[in-house]
Amino acid sequence: MYLSTDPPLRVLHVTQPVDGGVARVVADLVRAQLAAGTRVTVACPDGNAFAREVRELGADVRPWQATRAPGRLLPQEVRRLGRVLARVRPDVVHAHSAKAGLAARLALRGRVPTVFQPHAWSFEAVDGTAAALALRWERWGARWASRVVCVSDAERTTGVHAGVSAQWRVIPNGVDPERFRPALPHAVRAELPQLAGVDPAAPLVVCVGRLCRQKDQDVLLEAWDAVLRRVPEARLVLVGDGPDSARLRAGAPRDVLFAGATDDAVPWYQAADLVVLPSRWEGMALAPLEAMACGRPVVMTDVDGARESLPAGHDPRCLVPAREPEALAESIGALLSEPELRESLGRQGRRHVLTTHDVRLTADAVAGVYRELLAGVPAQHAGSAACGDHTECRESIHS
Repeated sequence: MYLSTDPPLRVLHVTQPVDGGVARVVADLVRAQLAAGTRVTVACPDGNAFAREVRELGADVRPWQATRAPGRLLPQEVRRLGRVLARVRPDVVHAHSAKAGLAARLALRGRVPTVFQPHAWSFEAVDGTAAALALRWERWGARWASRVVCVSDAERTTGVHAGVSAQWRVIPNGVDPERFRPALPHAVRAELPQLAGVDPAAPLVVCVGRLCRQKDQDVLLEAWDAVLRRVPEARLVLVGDGPDSARLRAGAPRDVLFAGATDDAVPWYQAADLVVLPSRWEGMALAPLEAMACGRPVVMTDVDGARESLPAGHDPRCLVPAREPEALAESIGALLSEPELRESLGRQGRRHVLTTHDVRLTADAVAGVYRELLAGVPAQHAGSAACGDHTECRESIHS
């Protein structure tokens, strides 16, 4: 990756939320861009683990007080962000997720090259009137994005079918295969105090994600009794925290382990026999990529980005329909019953991540988008509208 210019390129990342997969993607981009000599500023709520991480990496963090969802404080939040923009004077603004994308585009209105990355569409996260308003905004606000970067071709297709007219780029999510790497499960389990009372030989199913409506752990808990009827010794661990934590804990079977939030999910992936993500919607979830990088098989719902996350010719049981606990239980039970197949799927997944979802490919593709904008390259002449197979990403690496 290279972005160095004279004077150095000034990139402003705007993000809210500051946790979960969005924060991980932004932190990885910040790290790569700083290494390339870019002057990186991050506007985000301060006093959290994400702000501390990017500050320690060397980014200039500008506190931006903003709630996670739109509300009556939005005009104040837009004004605050406008003041940050006036002080930083970035060459490119990269806004991440619905809230930051809303505020940044309202503050800028196309005056500075702007990249908007939805990380799953806002209108999928709500229902009724709220969904209609979110969709209306995304259609209108697209005019103030120089590029809309989707993390999967399915996410882009969802936007197109919803009537969002934009200058698209598809850049699949990536993970660091040196950080997310295989390890011996039994050795890792011995180091996790939460598993102290769990039989080391018990088949372990792990779900990593924010405890919230999007990740839909309800369906996994509903499916779990059927899994136990087939594999009675299996154990389930939910790793994460969120607004649904108390409700999920109250309704969960007694033997389900809630591990809470963690700054490092790697040991949980390494300890798992199977990683499950039962989301209602995604753009391209990071957890399955991280699990495959650790050599673990995955089962996930067939939402945006899921098929593109998996290797070609993947076992069909790795994908199940969303909101169908019976299908989820069947796939989990079947894979827990076949240890040799799980090993094979884990090796296949690791190879797939190394060749297709290495975070360095993602960072280089984003750098290519910035170069297009700074060079004034019209979108229709800027190469393929998508790089789901990383063709465009690889071209940008060697250009």
